[in-house]
Formats: sequence, structure tokens, C-alpha cells
Amino acid sequence: MAKVLGIGGVFFKADDGPGLRDWYARVLGFSVEDWGGVVFPPSGRGYQVWSPFKADSDHFKPSSAPYMINLMVDDLDGVLAKAAAEGVEPTGRQDDESFGKFAWIMDPNGLKVELWEPAAKAP
Repeated sequence: MAKVLGIGGVFFKADDGPGLRDWYARVLGFSVEDWGGVVFPPSGRGYQVWSPFKADSDHFKPSSAPYMINLMVDDLDGVLAKAAAEGVEPTGRQDDESFGKFAWIMDPNGLKVELWEPAAKAP
């Protein structure tokens, strides 16, 4: 049966693409390719989610964008420490025994980024 296997990428417009790529490389350790994007190898951990939210949801605030990016990380505290060294503080944090650890930051484009360290045995 023909079916979708997962998320193949996140594509969006930015006023300063090179500056935004540099920020993600500095703050979150992205390894940006010469063509301007990042290819993430399979992690063997966690999963991908596609989930529409209600139009009046506050979940993406303080961003005014109608979407949010979730990035799976291997060490949430380490990523947050790296971000803090660049002057980026989380807008919130939640540790969940079932799903893992979550924190949220804002990128220079005004987008809310959810950082997720999956639980060792995520459901």
C-alpha cells in the first residue's frame, strides 16, 4: 500500500536565510551543508509527529507564526546550556516521564522551537 513514511523536511521562508542558518549552527549545533540545509541522520530513538492544532491554540505563543518546529535532541540540558551561552533562554520547560523532556526557545525569525529529548522508552 502506498503511504507516507514520515516528515521529509521542514521548509520555510526567512528574511535573512544566511543569518538564520548561522544562528541555528551556533546555538543548536546544526551542521549546515554547502547547499544551505541540514540533513539529520536517523536517530534510532523517538519518533516523528504530524499534528494539527486548533486555530485559536496558544501552544505556539509567544510566536505569531501558525506553526512550530520540534527538534529531537540527545541532551536537552546540554543544548540549553549551549543556547544560554549564545544569550538564548527557554520560554518554558516540561519534563514528562512518559514522553521525555521538552523546552521551548524562540529563533531570530520569531519562530517557537520545541526541543525534545525523548524518554529512554518513549511510548
